[in-house]
Amino acid sequence: MSPSRPRLLLLVGLCVLLTGVASCKKDADSGANAPLRVAFFPNITHAQALVANSEGLFASQPGMGHVEVKQFNAGPAAMEALVAGSVDVAYVGPGPAINTYLKAGRELRIIAGAVNDGAVLVVKTAKSPADLKGKKLATPQLGNTQDIALRHWLKAQKLGIATDAGGDVQVIPISNPDILAQYIQGAIEGAWVPEPWGARMLAEGGGHILVDERDLWPDRRFPTTVVVTTKKVLETQRPRIAALLRTHVQLTERWRADPAAFATATNAAFGQLTRKPLPVPVLQDAFSRLEPSLDPVPSALATSARNAKDLGFIPSDDIAGLVDLSVLDEVRGKKPD
Repeated sequence: MSPSRPRLLLLVGLCVLLTGVASCKKDADSGANAPLRVAFFPNITHAQALVANSEGLFASQPGMGHVEVKQFNAGPAAMEALVAGSVDVAYVGPGPAINTYLKAGRELRIIAGAVNDGAVLVVKTAKSPADLKGKKLATPQLGNTQDIALRHWLKAQKLGIATDAGGDVQVIPISNPDILAQYIQGAIEGAWVPEPWGARMLAEGGGHILVDERDLWPDRRFPTTVVVTTKKVLETQRPRIAALLRTHVQLTERWRADPAAFATATNAAFGQLTRKPLPVPVLQDAFSRLEPSLDPVPSALATSARNAKDLGFIPSDDIAGLVDLSVLDEVRGKKPD
C-alpha cells in the first residue's frame, strides 16, 4: 500500500464523520430541540405578542420549549421569512396572509385571530367623500390591508385614483412614521392607517375621522391581526403550536377581563422595544377601537380576498383551506364539528 493510501482513507473517514455530524446537527436544528421562531411587529395591534415577549410568557408555557422571537416591520418581509422556513409562527395582517397563501403554494394557515378592527381614515378638512377630490391620501404600504381597504372604499364612492391618465384622489404608500410627519406638515390630506397611528394623527396633527372602518363591516368586526404558520409546521410541531396558542388564549382573555390594565402592559412592552411609549390619552383612544379576538372572521377574510382580486393585487380569491382552527379548538376544549 502506498504511503498516501492510509492518509486518503483517513481523510475519507473524517469526511464521512463530519458529514454525519453536520447531518445530525441539521436534523436536530429542525426537530423538537430547535427553537420555535415567532415573528411579530412592534405595534399595539400585535398586543398579545408584545406582552408575551415582554413578560416571557411564551417561553414559560409548559410544552413550549425554547422560543426565539423575531421582530419585523412589514408583513411581506415576515411572510417571506415564513415561506423560507426561517420563521415558524407570525402575527400579521390578513392582507399579507391571504397574498402569501395564494402565491406560495397554499401552504400558509391562519390558526387564530388576534385583534379585530382599529383602522381609520383620518383627514384634515374633508367632510364627505366628495371633498377628497384633488386631495392626497396615504396608506402604510402598497397592497397592504389598509391600502386595499382605502382603494376599495374610494371605488365604492366612485372616486378614481389619480394616475397620469387622470383620476380624483392621489394615493401614496409610505411608512406610518412618514404618514404622521407629512400629515402634521400638511403635505397630505389624510391617511387610512391602523392604530395607534390614527390616534396619533388626531392628537398631533388635528383633524377628524372621516371613516371608521368598523362601520363598513357586518357587526362592525374585521380582522386586523391574525396568527399564522405553515402546513408543515402545523404537522411537525403541533404540540408546541398548541402551547403557543394556550399563551395566546390566556392573553386574549386577560385583555377582555381588564382592557385598561392590558393596554398599560402593552404600552410598557411597546416602549421597551421602541423607547417611545404612547401618551396615555393616545393609548386610550387607540385601544378604544381595538377588539381582542380569537376569531379571524373567515367571512371578512373572504371579502378582503375578493376586494384584493377586484383591485388586481391577487390572481384569485379562492382561499378555501386558509383557516385551520383545529389546534385552537383543542386548546379551548371545543369539539370538532
